[in-house]
Amino acid sequence: MSEPAVPEPVATFIDAVNRNDEAGFLDAFTTGGFVDDWGRVFTGRDAIKGWSDKEFIGAKGTLTPREVTSDGDTVTVVGDWRSNYANGLSRFEFRVEDGKLGSMTIREG
Repeated sequence: MSEPAVPEPVATFIDAVNRNDEAGFLDAFTTGGFVDDWGRVFTGRDAIKGWSDKEFIGAKGTLTPREVTSDGDTVTVVGDWRSNYANGLSRFEFRVEDGKLGSMTIREG
């Protein structure tokens, strides 16, 4: 089964995550960007890095997209998340602003 096409900038973001490229991961977000991980919100580069060090890049996470939808400035990726911290099907909703990620919201897939 081939992976679905993922639009930019989300495709580049997922590639950075899967390579455990912390700089690429953090640079994907706007200055005021945030991560909403099951209701826990981390806003700005320092807060996102602190969260990621334990639960995302630091946990050697990889995301394999299974389903991708786009609606205006929102890209939703349902995929298989594997890491040293958590595993399973997850839904990642990205809001794109000027070619960067304004937000990433993570919920059950």
